[in-house]
Amino acid sequence: MLKIGISACFLYPDPKRSVFGPKTLSYLENDMARYLTKEGVIPVLIPDVDDELLLALVEEMDGFIFQGGTDLAPESYGEKPIENGRWKGDPVRDKYELKLMNLAMESDKPILGICRGMQLMNVYFGGTLYQDTKTQRPEVLVHRDAEQYDTVSHEISFTEKKILSKIYKNAQSTRVNSVHHQSIKNLGKNLEVLAESPEDGVIEAIGYTKAPDGWVMGVQWHPEFSHTLGSQVINADKLYLYFLEHVKSLKS
Repeated sequence: MLKIGISACFLYPDPKRSVFGPKTLSYLENDMARYLTKEGVIPVLIPDVDDELLLALVEEMDGFIFQGGTDLAPESYGEKPIENGRWKGDPVRDKYELKLMNLAMESDKPILGICRGMQLMNVYFGGTLYQDTKTQRPEVLVHRDAEQYDTVSHEISFTEKKILSKIYKNAQSTRVNSVHHQSIKNLGKNLEVLAESPEDGVIEAIGYTKAPDGWVMGVQWHPEFSHTLGSQVINADKLYLYFLEHVKSLKS
């Protein structure tokens, strides 16, 4: 069985919550769990534990997924919050995930970042983000709507001759869902653009140039939510199955 380590989302203490109100919860969103669970594959949620225990967990994993969720804190990429701190982000999760990203990179195992996970990857490599894309780039498309959520979609343009253009060669659809309000501002070191939104230039996928194609990669859309729009968006399984081929290559 392949063990795919998943970075955790956090819910912090909330006295209004009837269950575990005083406690911090680590969780995996259900659509993500369903997306990652395949025959022969076990998704494993990696908790925020002491460094030596975290390292031991990383060593047991065959690959890593960094899932979506709350914003990154501006301080995590060397900025101060705009709009009187409206976009504060989650510095606690940032610290945990940046540490996990570092251990995953040092393990030389495949990594896929999804939405926040792609943004985290960019920050790990020294890049920066738009704290709120619509505020800082008013001309962009609507990339997130809280009510429409995973029914929002737009066209995508793959960088020619790069890995995503090969994975999605002759794809019937060139659309992806869009559930993000932050986006990449300055690209991190040794990263390249694999896809963008052609109407406004928002970066939609990145890859690490010091590893084999697709070994370390991030996408801004949510493949785990693609079932909502079905054939209107690109085939989500193609991306994950490609990732799993890299993972399996370490077992051969």
